[in-house]
Amino acid sequence: MKSIYEQALGQDFHKLHPRIQQRFGFSSQDRKASIGHGVMKRIWYNKLVSLPLYIGTFRHIMFPQGGSNIPFSIENFAYRDRYGRETVTWIRKYKFQRAVRQFDATMIYSKKRDQIVDYLGNMQHLAVDLDISAAPNGGIRIRSGEQRFYEGKLQFRFPRLCTGSAEVNEWYDDREDCCKITVDVRNPAFGQIFRYEGSFQATFIAADPAYIPVGIQPLRDEIRE
Repeated sequence: MKSIYEQALGQDFHKLHPRIQQRFGFSSQDRKASIGHGVMKRIWYNKLVSLPLYIGTFRHIMFPQGGSNIPFSIENFAYRDRYGRETVTWIRKYKFQRAVRQFDATMIYSKKRDQIVDYLGNMQHLAVDLDISAAPNGGIRIRSGEQRFYEGKLQFRFPRLCTGSAEVNEWYDDREDCCKITVDVRNPAFGQIFRYEGSFQATFIAADPAYIPVGIQPLRDEIRE
């Protein structure tokens, strides 16, 4: 089975660096997970948006905290959710001196939308369309698009002024023999609102998709894409 990222990229998947193909090329049938540990060289946030970032901490969606040389981990497990959709987790933990901040997401490939949909947070209230492309350096580039909110019978599209547009770049540095990542989130009114950059080493472990560790899967699954 092709991974959700290979489905999204098609033939461009083979333009990725071999180590990036490994990171993004597995599915639940491969029965493995990618676990990364590293350091965020810098995490920065715009204090003008501290309140919404603080509210996001309750659902593991970003956070109003910054610093340098912050240890972090990233856990990518592949499994099928309760609706049978191939799903990949992005569980990121940042170990600040006085607190551990967490940023959760689960991604699926939507045949209906012909692209990856990213559910942010541990309750899948926010669904974000993602544009995936291969970067010239063999890395993978992820750009966010339309964002939708789902809660019970309530559902709506976020106006562009009320959202942040994110760009994620992950690539493999052969010279330093590690993965590197940058995330940049911007808003039309406030400009840059969140950014981090770091590096990490990723290893694979055996993982039965029927027995995903506690705390990896979201607390609820949203069927609406």
